[in-house]
Amino acid sequence: MENKNMSDIIEEHLKELLANEDIIEIKRAELANQFNCVPSQINYVINTRFTIPKGYRVESKRGGGGYIRIVKVKLIQYKTKLCEEIPEMISNGLTESEAFAILNELHDNDIITLRERHLLQAAFKLNGISRSSEERLLRSNMMIAIIERLTYKEREELR
Repeated sequence: MENKNMSDIIEEHLKELLANEDIIEIKRAELANQFNCVPSQINYVINTRFTIPKGYRVESKRGGGGYIRIVKVKLIQYKTKLCEEIPEMISNGLTESEAFAILNELHDNDIITLRERHLLQAAFKLNGISRSSEERLLRSNMMIAIIERLTYKEREELR
């Protein structure tokens, strides 16, 4: 029997909802009540498991009529916007796991090949470089350059 923690259960529930819809809106307090947990647990799940690198965009509106909107972003649908949106979102730095998540999304959406994904993952490991903000910035700049090249290649193919 698989032993799942509450975060895994909440994530699974939200992903089931997203399997049927590209956009879901939830109320944090209602979801916390449904799973008998504190609202901060919902925040934790959303902030760590529904990120841009993992293929999700999260929007929220605070207040009594507030909501959290989770949008499943299909990279293939907005390849032309890659150059605009993702670089801005990762410009402050990118961890190794976030870089790998973006590469997985690029591969899963047939934007890069499996071989390209493996090569890029090796490059993003940055072995021998200190685990600092400089490393995250270097990784971010590398990813931005790759995404810009991918969108440039697409524009050239359309000509």
